[in-house]
Amino acid sequence: MRVILAGGGTAGHINPALAIAQYLKQKQPDIQILYVGNKGGMEERLVPKAGIDFKSIKVKGFSRKKTFKAIIDNFKTVALAVSAISDCKKIIDDFKPDICIGTGGYVSGPVLKAANSKGIPILIHEQNAFPGVANKMLSQKADAVMLAIADAQKYMKQNCKFFVTGNPVRTEILTADKAQSRKKLGLDERPVVLSFGGSLGAEKVNRACADIIARSGKDGKYQHIHAFGQYGHDFPELVKEKGTDISECSNLDIREYIDNMPECLAAADVVVCRAGAITISEIQAQGKPAVFIPSPNVAENHQYHNAMALVNQNAGEIIEEKDLTGELLTEKIDKIVSDKNKLAEYSANARKMAIIDANERIYKIIMDVYNSKK
Repeated sequence: MRVILAGGGTAGHINPALAIAQYLKQKQPDIQILYVGNKGGMEERLVPKAGIDFKSIKVKGFSRKKTFKAIIDNFKTVALAVSAISDCKKIIDDFKPDICIGTGGYVSGPVLKAANSKGIPILIHEQNAFPGVANKMLSQKADAVMLAIADAQKYMKQNCKFFVTGNPVRTEILTADKAQSRKKLGLDERPVVLSFGGSLGAEKVNRACADIIARSGKDGKYQHIHAFGQYGHDFPELVKEKGTDISECSNLDIREYIDNMPECLAAADVVVCRAGAITISEIQAQGKPAVFIPSPNVAENHQYHNAMALVNQNAGEIIEEKDLTGELLTEKIDKIVSDKNKLAEYSANARKMAIIDANERIYKIIMDVYNSKK
């Protein structure tokens, strides 16, 4: 069996594709998988690191601004899309896939369109309650549309073949052990706080986290792993302004991006993060207490609703970005970490919400489509 996977732009599209690839390999060791992503995108770094063959195309998203520059840029975007479809057709001709799976992001559009034009079965996986543009556009042509949340169906094209699967979670997330992960990361018995604001970084999340990280650097109360993101390289200086030199504190692990999320998540006692769909699914799978800071800059404010699904089940806490301060975040973390009963309650309730057989559900649908086309 030969499979092309496409998805990119953010970890929220890449990680589901990697999870699907890993599960396919687990079930069929001889399977051939090719990942097609955007040149210069995060996927160009993460996919080969995961041991999956990678080919790049060049695409970009449309600007929604109405400036003259935006209009010119959108003409260039159209030209790139046309050439990208041509490049995808060549990749498909060379690789000869049996099936093509898209997990969203504008890079998946040309790949799925090219596959569909050549009569190759295409499948879509949508991670959020409010679907992305590429997935909505292609849903009617797909042989199967796999949804993490049933509510997403109302936003898709009508008469599609829908299946509710949940979000695929990487095998490493499901199997990562807390004690082993702490040992691997060189952590001791002190509480571990894990915080991140997404692959690009989130300035307000970084600024709020800087307070508690600076304090931990001084009093050593917590061990803290923090990813400041692609645009957060001033973070170490920000913490230094608060009186802590990160380089001199062995209990602080501060970096741009967390490449070893399974170990870091398993090691954590509490997580501070956005409320993207895959992040939510991984936290549920690991049963981690969390303080969610939903991004307000997403369609239909879907991250707020993602977070509230856990908050309403007493499985986490929320701070809206408009209310976020370093003082409030520190207070929340201190309160959760100091209450062992609350930690256990949040953990148990989060784990109850996890769909841990999403990988198997997705695999079954892939194989049903594959076998029906043979």
